[in-house]
Amino acid sequence: QVQLVESGGGLVQAGRSLRLSCVASGSFFSIIAMGWYRQAPGKQRELVAGITSGGRTNYADSVKGRFTISRDNAKNTVYLQMNSLKPEDTAVYYCNADVALATTVSYRSWGQGTQVTVSS
Repeated sequence: QVQLVESGGGLVQAGRSLRLSCVASGSFFSIIAMGWYRQAPGKQRELVAGITSGGRTNYADSVKGRFTISRDNAKNTVYLQMNSLKPEDTAVYYCNADVALATTVSYRSWGQGTQVTVSS
């Protein structure tokens, strides 16, 4: 069992910042990678940022330079610092975690999502 709980979403004006948090809990050996996806109504879900167990990060071109993903391994938590928010960042943001349940078994889990709305 893996549970992901996101927090930090809300309504902000363009140019402001938000910090999303996602805490992973449950029965797993380790977290392989964690990331953030987002989905706006009528649009495809897209990867916003990801971070591997080795610390390698990946960002969507649309958020590079504005968003920063980080992790606290001791707390099984991933963060997404979102600066200079734009209206086009409005979406439901989903936390994702790929965890190792066993040596050759991995599992992908998703949080329930947190709404981020950026007004003009």
